[in-house]
Amino acid sequence: MSLFAVLRLPREILFGIGQRHALASVAGRTGQRALVCTDGRFAATPVFAEMIAALEAAGIAVLVYDQTLPDVPRDTVAGCVEATGGFAPDMVIGIGGGSCLDMAKCASLLLAHGGGLGDYYGEFKVPGPVLPVIAVPTTAGTGSEVTPVAVVSDPDRTLKVGISSPYLIAAAAICDPELTLSCPAGLTATAGADALTHAIEAFTAMRRPGDPQLAQQHVFVGKSDLSDQFALHAIRLLSRSLEKAFVDGSDIDARTDVMMGALAAGCAFGTAGTAAAHAVQYPVGAVTHTAHGLGVATMLPYVMTYNRRVAAGEIAVVGRALGLDPAGVEDEEMLADAAIGEVRRLFAAIGISPTLARLGLPEDRLDWTAEQALGIGRLIKNNPRCFDSAAMRSLVRAAYDGDLAASAL
Repeated sequence: MSLFAVLRLPREILFGIGQRHALASVAGRTGQRALVCTDGRFAATPVFAEMIAALEAAGIAVLVYDQTLPDVPRDTVAGCVEATGGFAPDMVIGIGGGSCLDMAKCASLLLAHGGGLGDYYGEFKVPGPVLPVIAVPTTAGTGSEVTPVAVVSDPDRTLKVGISSPYLIAAAAICDPELTLSCPAGLTATAGADALTHAIEAFTAMRRPGDPQLAQQHVFVGKSDLSDQFALHAIRLLSRSLEKAFVDGSDIDARTDVMMGALAAGCAFGTAGTAAAHAVQYPVGAVTHTAHGLGVATMLPYVMTYNRRVAAGEIAVVGRALGLDPAGVEDEEMLADAAIGEVRRLFAAIGISPTLARLGLPEDRLDWTAEQALGIGRLIKNNPRCFDSAAMRSLVRAAYDGDLAASAL
């Protein structure tokens, strides 16, 4: 197959210790009136106050919205937009975790185009450019600072929904590992596991022919030569440092690796997309109200095992990126098995639940979970091995029981 690649990224990505101090300069080149979206916790920190003071010292008018909630409930976005009143921002700055960045994206969308969020659910529903967004993550996991998607929770729907459009890509991403030093161990684990799942699902995603219309009709187009490079870089960094950051949150070198890993994983899945682990998490998360990163990570070893039949070569490459290089072992299937084993070991070490049962999914919701997961076509079509109803039910049952071997059937 001839080389084919797609990337859609911010026009500027700044990464490194202290890069938060560039926010005022970046914002000054972007506009003069900034709506800042964050949450109550981060808004109360001295570092946030310093960032706002720097913006104001640069002559930028600032309005802070600090009521962002986890999972971005749909109606809170309208509340954020209403809170701007006559302020008339010309840019939106998101500072915080993935929900704060998604709030900034959604607010920029409604400020530019009006209507309700439901008008834009799905792919390519955003009609044109939104207000410029500057994304400043304070966690290392979602990759929202570089992706074309915002996820919200809709009270009229059981599952969370996404708005996917290249117009939602931030104009600039500023990633400062020092901003993650205050993340507690549990959040470090679930966010980092989310990032590793992004990277592995992006690298093992379906590869499609390079039809010129593919990227014009789909936001997520499957693996490609460029997304693969970002995915492997993410896997290498996360495998060597996620456990260290979990054990010692003050280890700035580990924090730097994990944040770069999350950023690189976002660069990968922002065009490649994710697959079955994410598809199953949506209904599981809706029922158990557990963190997104926890759910996708619980599913990942089972999905890798299911996909091994058709993607052993790619999973073996993942194994080498994870640091596995057994002397004299070149057999792809053996390396693939070792990769799955290493993912399970790493996730166990950072406290990821090994089964859906441990997540709290009721046994009588297994068939419903499988049905809902199978219906998320944008993710299922990206999985390298196809699913039918029976296969998805078997996968969900295996993940519930903790029977890794059964997920291969």
